[in-house]
Amino acid sequence: MSDPSLRLRPLVSLLLFLSAYSPLLIILVIKDIDLHSPIFFRSPVLSGIFLLIAVGSSVITLRAVKEIDGGLPVVITKAANRSGDMFGYTIPYMLTFMRIDLGDWQTVLSLAILLSILFIMAYRTQTVFINPILAIAGYMLIDCTFKRGEKETQAMVITRAPISAGDSCRLERLSHYLYIAAQPEPKQSGEQDEQ
Repeated sequence: MSDPSLRLRPLVSLLLFLSAYSPLLIILVIKDIDLHSPIFFRSPVLSGIFLLIAVGSSVITLRAVKEIDGGLPVVITKAANRSGDMFGYTIPYMLTFMRIDLGDWQTVLSLAILLSILFIMAYRTQTVFINPILAIAGYMLIDCTFKRGEKETQAMVITRAPISAGDSCRLERLSHYLYIAAQPEPKQSGEQDEQ
């Protein structure tokens, strides 16, 4: 990426990445529950850390995305829903079908290595915003072509409100090919949503 100002800071990217895998962390915490133990968990410290990371990163991510209110005014010329691309994050969830012991350091180290590799890939490709937590919160991933003045751009747009050709909205640039819709403008009277 030639413009380093468009690359998300590593800490912000890590927070977004962790929120994407917060359901996985919660599942691992549930699998660590031991009803026969007086402390309720086989590995209470690690379970507590996972729970804190899962809840904290999700709340911060959703709040940060909701507060985006700037952006450039554009007119959408083409739009196609690509929310299914968010399912790529579900592959590591297959781990939950295996027996995972959070008290076993090899298992925890292996999980940390896997998540580290996935984070590096998401950071390098700037796909950390393609996030299932955002999908659960009602955000969609739309492949858009839009115009600002005479310039036409094609990019992926994260939006909570459906957008279609002819709509006007404000887009905040996150990376070269990724934007987020901020404060969609109301449709003109007589326009219909395309489903």
